[in-house]
Amino acid sequence: MNLHGKDIKIFSGNANRELAEEIATKIGLPLGASVVTSFSDGEISISINEVVRGSDVFIVQSTCTPVNDNLIELLILIDALKRASAGRITAVIPYFGYARQDRKAKARDPISAKLVANLITTAGADRVLTMDLHAAQLQGFFDIPVDHLLGSPLLAQYFLKKFSNSLEDVVVVSPDIGSVGRSRKFAEKLDVPLAIIDKRRPKANVCEIMNIIGDVKNKRVILVDDMIDTGGTIVNAANALTDIGATEVYACCTHGVLSGPAIDRIRTSSIKELITLNTIPMAKEKKISKITTLSVADVFAEAIERIYGDISISTLFTQQ
Repeated sequence: MNLHGKDIKIFSGNANRELAEEIATKIGLPLGASVVTSFSDGEISISINEVVRGSDVFIVQSTCTPVNDNLIELLILIDALKRASAGRITAVIPYFGYARQDRKAKARDPISAKLVANLITTAGADRVLTMDLHAAQLQGFFDIPVDHLLGSPLLAQYFLKKFSNSLEDVVVVSPDIGSVGRSRKFAEKLDVPLAIIDKRRPKANVCEIMNIIGDVKNKRVILVDDMIDTGGTIVNAANALTDIGATEVYACCTHGVLSGPAIDRIRTSSIKELITLNTIPMAKEKKISKITTLSVADVFAEAIERIYGDISISTLFTQQ
């Protein structure tokens, strides 16, 4: 497949090399020859060990923990490839860090998501391919094209297969008001009802009150979110749903950040199973029996092939 007179190359930083290798294998390519290490003082050192002049280059690098190291790796990889005369550089960022800092929540706050978008553009990226930005409007923070893939079809397919033809007692639940749009689309894919958890704190230092909008009694419920970080919101929601009569609680998300006390909270919670995607690599100590990880390699491989072949990617969004 060489549709416009130049070859395709896939490079990876250290953030999620396993996913990069899986994507490259599905496309039928080896990973590009590069070495990403550090000097003794912690500065990132990168060597590109093959010719990339005129090539269509894709760099697979999630900006996950350690966020700043992985971000700098991505920026330096882009710069190195740009200076080596790569024809086009696409930053493939399965998980885009700093996406939660997308507005000024209080006076004198930074808008870090915009700063990171500027850094990626200034480094020399020609386009960005990512999945489930925390806020979809972040696409507008970039001055280059952004292809925004969705993880929910993979998660929905998992539950359709898991529950097969027994969806009559299943309800999708949004863990907060901000996730209602995402949860509604997920419920439509499964053709099941939607419920919403409305959280409110009466005053400072007073425990949150959770109101459940919708019927979940004697139902199997699926909590849907774009990311789970410390696990507080999703675990509290799961326990509240169990308390009012839900028979089983499942949770799913695209990005399993799972930092701090998240694993312990999930392990001891009423969540029967948490399904996440491998946009962020799962550390060995986080792999517990309650957590199932699905691969996004097929979706990213198809998107990369379409971008390289100058084929419309909108049909890929339509399928989702």
